[in-house]
Parts: sequence; C-alpha cells; structure tokens
Amino acid sequence: MVLSLLVLLVPIALFLGFYRVILDGDKPISVDPTSSIELATREFPVAQPAGLGDDWHVTSANFRREDTGATLRLGYVDPDGKPVLLVQSDIEPATLVPAEVGAQGKRTGTYRTGERTWMRYTGREDETALIVTEQTRTIVIIGNSADTTNLEKLAASL
Repeated sequence: MVLSLLVLLVPIALFLGFYRVILDGDKPISVDPTSSIELATREFPVAQPAGLGDDWHVTSANFRREDTGATLRLGYVDPDGKPVLLVQSDIEPATLVPAEVGAQGKRTGTYRTGERTWMRYTGREDETALIVTEQTRTIVIIGNSADTTNLEKLAASL
C-alpha cells in the first residue's frame, strides 16, 4: 500500500515543483493597463507610477465614465503579495472618498512625498488609504493597514 501511494505522490510532487519553479505558478497574472490609462487621459491627467520594481504586478485595470465623472482603477500586487488599489478620478472628493474608503473612514494623519502631501485615512477593516486631492483629480491608494511601506512607495512613485 505504501508503494502504491509513492507511485502516486512522486509524479504529483514533480508536477507541482515544475509548476512552481519553472512556470512561475505562484506569480500573479499581470495585465496591460495601457488601454484603460489612455481612456482616462482623455478625461483628466493620469499619474503613472515610475520606478517600481519588477516585483509589482498590475493585476487589473478598469476605466469607467459616469454622469458624475470618470474613474480609473488599477489593481496591483505589491512585493509582499498583498493587494493595493490605485484609484484616480475627477469625481468630487466628497463623493469619491467615502465610496472608496467606506463611510467609517477617518483621517488619521499625513504622509509627505516630494510633490504632494497625502492624507492618511483608516478605511474598512484592515485597510489604510492615502488620498491626495488636486484641482483636476483625486488620487486614492488603498491597501493593507498592517504595513503601509508599500502604499507609501507607490505614492512616492506617482
């Protein structure tokens, strides 16, 4: 019986090893956000990250135009494997911010990059948001509240 199990387990272990090591099976599936970004640039200026490493992956890109304005959402997987959402919109901040961080979101401080001062918000459970409002757009970065280092790195790259 042990021999029968070994005959089954060895090929399975080899297949999983091949999948994970050779085929990068654990790597997030990346998408090309170019078309969504191009659509958004017709509505408002879009800030694009520069200088992020190859360990950042764009996993979703969505542009939506509504009566109240336009919104670009880019989903990332950060180097720690955690999801991060970058939202850029010309919708009024009073409408956009509660919709993105939740009605219970509260401002808890600030974070300064070279050009911008970001407002730090608590959001839904285990979420932190960095928000900056400009004349033509609002930028919201939402991610895990346990470690905001990658949120700050994304904010600094914009």
